[in-house]
This record gives sequence, structure tokens and C-alpha cells, in this order.
Amino acid sequence: MPPVADGETAPYEPVRWIDGATVLLDQTLLPHTVVERRIEDLDDGIEAIRSMRVRGAPAIGVAAAYVLARSIAQSGVDGLDTRAERLAAARPTAVNLRWAVERVQRAVEGVTPAEAAGAALVEARAIHEEQRAADASMAQAGVALLPPSLSEVITHCNTGPLATAGGLGTALGVVIAGHHAGRIGGVLVDETRPRLQGARLTSWELTQHGVPHHIIADGAAASLVASRGVAAAFVGADRIAANGDTANKVGTLGLALACRYRGVPFYVVAPLSTIDIETPSGDVIEVEERAEDEVLAVDGVRLAAAGASALNPAFDVTPAELVTAIVTERGVLRAPFAASIAAALAKRPERA
Repeated sequence: MPPVADGETAPYEPVRWIDGATVLLDQTLLPHTVVERRIEDLDDGIEAIRSMRVRGAPAIGVAAAYVLARSIAQSGVDGLDTRAERLAAARPTAVNLRWAVERVQRAVEGVTPAEAAGAALVEARAIHEEQRAADASMAQAGVALLPPSLSEVITHCNTGPLATAGGLGTALGVVIAGHHAGRIGGVLVDETRPRLQGARLTSWELTQHGVPHHIIADGAAASLVASRGVAAAFVGADRIAANGDTANKVGTLGLALACRYRGVPFYVVAPLSTIDIETPSGDVIEVEERAEDEVLAVDGVRLAAAGASALNPAFDVTPAELVTAIVTERGVLRAPFAASIAAALAKRPERA
């Protein structure tokens, strides 16, 4: 794929609705193999989310909305609550998943059984289009935070179009737009162990958009933000608590601490759908624990000695006091975050 020209969106669609079913770009095979998979039923959708064929909190939400719409078309509304709960529980940390599932459920309340499938699909498509619009708004707001001179930034995990199902993405959307605006000359990309989303996915996306970058080991970030004069860090989020505490891919907390020590602004970029107002603080966010083999092996090749065990939390929580600002489609939120988050959510359209 050639690099994307200034002003264009991604030349790939991570989540699509084609001929009555969800079609996903299988992110587990990137960057070397580009394959789309058709999701035939609810079980297929749950497997795709759990296995991270689709990942990134907003993209998971969009995919889940389409999967549930197809399930309603196939099986009607009888037993819908049970099916919806199974889908919403596929990954526990990213709040967008349950948020999108509940939106589709609400969309079919009060309609006839014959109208339910159509109503569900309309809502799923609305969620998708709202995310595209949010990507554009977040990119614009984030670019305004950058220095006017050409600078280098750092990011962790993957937050581009792959993570949001279209548009430009969240944190990486700011990076791509900032490069096109002549404000970002390069990017440090944390490799993001153990699943290497930075090395496999972020680098691939930046290449599509013609953005110069270097992949770095996660452990190198703390020294490089200082030695290279990094202007800012931009990361995404899987859940933001009401007080601004942020759950994101494991390793984010370490980067935030390094940025605070070095005096580098640390920005979280996420749509309002990622904010969970029912979660008061990060202390009560459920952090997904994934299989230890993801740490002990790479592509099926074991790295550790026989008998070794591993801990594999998929996320960590960055306290609000380490966050410079949260960039949303409704503007840039600053401390005290409890107040700015509540104000932003109060302005959100009723449908969302």
C-alpha cells in the first residue's frame, strides 16, 4: 500500500459491514499478511475479540455492535440479554465494548421483532460513523497542543485506524495529522511487549501514512524522552475513570512516570465512549490477565527456560495526576478531571 496523501484517511478498513455480516482485518497477522475474516455468528465475534483479531477499545466497540446486530438478524430478540452479556464479557477492561453492546440493546427496545434487526444495524452504523467523526475532532484538538516547530513525539501500543475502525485513530490520529501539518518530524514507537502492537501495528500504520519513526524497546523510552528532546507523549485509553485515572496497554504507566520526571507533556487521546463515569477511580478497574505464553514465547517459539512461569497483565492504570490533558472529540479536558469529565459528558448528544 502506498503512503496516504495529506488529508486522506486510512487506505484500509479494520471493521466493515459487507453483505449482512461483519468483516474484520485480522490484526494478529499484520504486518506481513493482510487478511480479512468474515464473522458469521456471535461465537465467531467473541473469538475475534478475545484473540485480538480486532483490538483497540473503539474498534472493539464498533465490531461488537455489528456482531450483535447480525446475531439479532439470525436469532431474533429471544435470549438477547444472555447473548449480549456473553459478548460484552469477551474482554473486561475496555469499556467501549459494553457501551456499544448496550447501545444496540437499547435500540431494539420498543420495536417489533420484525423491526429489531434493522434497528440494531442502524445503531451499529451510527456508532461506526460517530467514531469516524470523533477521530477527526480528536486529531484537530491534539495537533493544537503541539509546538509550532517540527518535533519528535513518543507513543505506546497502537492507536491508529486499526484501533478505532476507521478515520485516523486516537493518539496516532494526532500524530498522523501533526505530521501532515508540519509539526511532527518523527515518532518513537514503543514496541509494546508482549504482543508487540507498536512494532507490528503502529509502525505498519505510520508507514502507510509516510510518517518517519523509530521502533524502540519499551525499556528504552525513559532515557530517550530526555536524550532526544521528545516534545510530548500521546497514548490512547481502554477505560478512563470518572476521576481521570486511565487504563491503557501495560507499559503506559512507566512511560507516564518517565515523562513526569523529564517534564514532558503526557496526553491521553480517547473518545468520550471510553470514559466510564460509573468507575470512580482506577483502583476498581478490572485489569485483564492474559495467558502467560504471550510472555514466555514469541510466534510460538519459547524464549524462557522450561518450567518458567510469567505474569501477563494486559493493562496498567496511570493515575490522573500524571496526565497533562485528555483529548476528546468534545475538546481538551484538564485537571481537575472529575469536573472537566463531568462537564464534557453533560454536553454529549443524548443518543451516545
